[in-house]
Amino acid sequence: MLTVTFMGRAPVPSPFTVTGYSIWSYRIEASTGSELSSGKNIALGLPREVDVRNPALYPGVPQLVGITLQVDVTSSRQYVVRQITTPGTQTISFVAPSGETRHELLLATAPTGQALVPVPFLADTGTTPQILQLMPAPVAGPLVFNGRPPGDFAGTLPYASELFGVYRPLVGWFGLQNSLRVASGIADERLALLSRETFSGASARTLDDEMLAALAEQLGAAPLTGVLSPVGLVNLFRQYFFEFDTFLGPPAGHVWISPGGTVEVVESSTRRMLVERVAEQSEEISRKVEESLTEQDDVADAVKEDNANDTNLGISVTGGVSAPIYHADASASFGLHTTVKKSSEQTHKHSRTQSAKVTSEIKRNFKTTFRTVTETTDTSSRRYVVQNTTNELVNYELRRKMRKVGVQLQHIGTRLAWQVYLPRNPEKPGPGRDLGLGDLVHVVSAPDLSTIPKPEKIPVPGEKKVPFHDVIPFQQTAGGDDDNDDTYTPVPGRPDKGRFEVGPGTDNIIMFRFPYLLPDPEPGYVVNRLDTITVHGGVIELDQAFLHMDGNPDPVTNTFQIQLLLANFRGQDQIPFDAVFIYSPTQATIDAANMANAAAEDAYNKRVAELQREAYGNAVRDRLKLVSGIRTRPWQDLRSEERQTVYAGLLSKLPLFGANAHLASEATRAVFDVDEMLYYVAPDFWRPQPSEETHPGPDSVGVYPVPPPPWEATNPVVLEGQTVASWYSYTDKTNAIDPQGHHTPEWRVDYLITEETQPAPLGSSLGWLIQIDGDERRNEFLNAAWVKAVLPIRPGHELEALDWLARADVEGEANLGADYPFREGDPDDYHNKTYRDVLNLLAAELQASNTDIANTIATEEVFETGFDPLEGGFRPAAPYEVFDQWVEVLPTDQVVAVQVHYDPKTGQQL
Repeated sequence: MLTVTFMGRAPVPSPFTVTGYSIWSYRIEASTGSELSSGKNIALGLPREVDVRNPALYPGVPQLVGITLQVDVTSSRQYVVRQITTPGTQTISFVAPSGETRHELLLATAPTGQALVPVPFLADTGTTPQILQLMPAPVAGPLVFNGRPPGDFAGTLPYASELFGVYRPLVGWFGLQNSLRVASGIADERLALLSRETFSGASARTLDDEMLAALAEQLGAAPLTGVLSPVGLVNLFRQYFFEFDTFLGPPAGHVWISPGGTVEVVESSTRRMLVERVAEQSEEISRKVEESLTEQDDVADAVKEDNANDTNLGISVTGGVSAPIYHADASASFGLHTTVKKSSEQTHKHSRTQSAKVTSEIKRNFKTTFRTVTETTDTSSRRYVVQNTTNELVNYELRRKMRKVGVQLQHIGTRLAWQVYLPRNPEKPGPGRDLGLGDLVHVVSAPDLSTIPKPEKIPVPGEKKVPFHDVIPFQQTAGGDDDNDDTYTPVPGRPDKGRFEVGPGTDNIIMFRFPYLLPDPEPGYVVNRLDTITVHGGVIELDQAFLHMDGNPDPVTNTFQIQLLLANFRGQDQIPFDAVFIYSPTQATIDAANMANAAAEDAYNKRVAELQREAYGNAVRDRLKLVSGIRTRPWQDLRSEERQTVYAGLLSKLPLFGANAHLASEATRAVFDVDEMLYYVAPDFWRPQPSEETHPGPDSVGVYPVPPPPWEATNPVVLEGQTVASWYSYTDKTNAIDPQGHHTPEWRVDYLITEETQPAPLGSSLGWLIQIDGDERRNEFLNAAWVKAVLPIRPGHELEALDWLARADVEGEANLGADYPFREGDPDDYHNKTYRDVLNLLAAELQASNTDIANTIATEEVFETGFDPLEGGFRPAAPYEVFDQWVEVLPTDQVVAVQVHYDPKTGQQL
């Protein structure tokens, strides 16, 4: 009878050490010598789910010499086999996960070369022989190793930290500044006369004043009065980041090498945000905003980046460090322990979700590409030469190295703060009205018009001088012989006849008017007028008035007439003359030429306008690409500018020292830590649309419409049309279906994009004014209707600050004399006290706590003693204690090649 005894586990020797795996050993003894004789195989059968490593992977390990692993694909068992070379007691050893459980084991024997046959055996002494025995064995399944527990890293110093806080208004006090703001928006006649004087005096302290009572009635439930309260609590927390151990993550690639082969692997580690922006942008634009990838590869840096971009946080400067402050709901309890507890719970929820989000972003932020090459000139990449000197095919998994980072949260203090709203100023709407924008200088060059030939103008036809030669004939119509040597004058009443008085009652009559047919005009011309006429010979006097009267020459008949005033032919039968006539183009001819020139000029201007439109369109495209690619200014600078603007608005609301803003500022700074002032511009504070402009129309232009081209400016000033201050808006029309089913125009103020621009900033669809080098918080600030400022009180000045705030010209004392409603968790001292009494107790407690050096030292203890494991991972925070803890897993840019083996039949990794 064979007896199997579990001998225990031993570590895997170097260099084969594998974390979480051990060498398991079992001793097999026989009652007779023939059962364990030479030439036999003896095997221990374990469930196939147990991750038993192939002994061939551990050459030279003494316990594994002569051991083989046999896996039967048709069986639920795998066998660790030893060939017996020396008779007697045998030991079977194998490498498997260190975790121990109990499994049914099977013992099998067979002569060498034959199939194994199960045999009954004893599990230790005193048991009953059986084929299956329940014995200690490795845990089933592959090893799941989560690394060392957090307790192993006690004392590790944090490599980074992040400061933030939670702000909670304290309800009960009706502050003057906030109450006047709220009352102005309530339609109640009783509030019409509400003034600064209303908030002081005995009737104000107990809300006996009619107007204050009406205000309380309008707001109703206590949490709603949180907007009226001028005070609140800021609980500060610090987030620590600790470097734990590293481990190998899931495979990032696979390489196989044939026997005697060599492979050169080039590892190119890149980020998802590549310089080749187009290739990577196609993946990012399909994700939600929440899934946008971070540019950081460490969780501490990613949390800082996420806080800087979170638009729901107020930003304060605490101890010289910018600290985001989350806004919680108003607290009706003034108990310090209660507010710290609730703030810590909210901090746990937010920071845990935030950490998980940025960690998942970092995991997607790495992309590793492996390529097999024969020759490379890429000196910036990591090159690995892997050679297989064995006679077997070798497989390598390329696994990414992962980091474990521990995160802890600690409460580091509570500050009393002043809360005040800065509403819209009619003269300067919005708190960001005084902030200047960055103008991108982009000079648009006039298009090159040399490629467009200028039109050749057709000359407008002009007047032409046409010479004419003819004679004035001597034509006698009455009298004696032709007396062409007499001097003739016009017959009275007959200017077309001339006479010479021969004697009394006897006259010689000749013709004094002669028509002539002029030369035919050129096409498009008509005779216009006589220019000059010269008579050659005789004594001839022409009737000049007749020559130049209307209709002579006649353009219709193309004729001309001459009429004489005096004629003596001196014996000649005709007198020659030369004339010059002016032929003018017809109006139709002139109009045709002008129309042809105008058409050519219009065609030229259209081509010029099209070229200019194309050039300016391309310039707008270039501007959009440049605007979308402008780097954001450091968020610390943007917040500082906004903080100064808010502080200036705050001083303008305090009529403490009249127009002396310097004294008002110094008095405020003496009690309040202005440098740590935080402010909130959240979605419920965004600028509302004016009621008279509920929807855009065809005349809407948007906040920043596309300007006309600079060459169309009438009186351009320096850089007019050559700068861009915001993202362009453009009014466009779509069609909608009205209730009657008709198509109706629907106008929208859109924003312009191109295929090369980055995604438009938040607020583009809302018609916001966008600062091109600002971040989301700056754009919200620019478009906000009002802002809420919170000024922490300087430590040690809490009581003094309460007295200052209760002044009639600051916040007044409305409702401070009312009874404080005691709540569970409040200190016993709050019983039967007024709001003012409880505020004084709270201020005194904070004043003592914030000036106690022991508390300050407690907040710095982690930097001296290092990581202190928190049992359970979370507990509601007590003041100045670590209350939350978790572990994040981060990828690195390092990849490790791990040799693996596969079962050729099943394909399973061995």
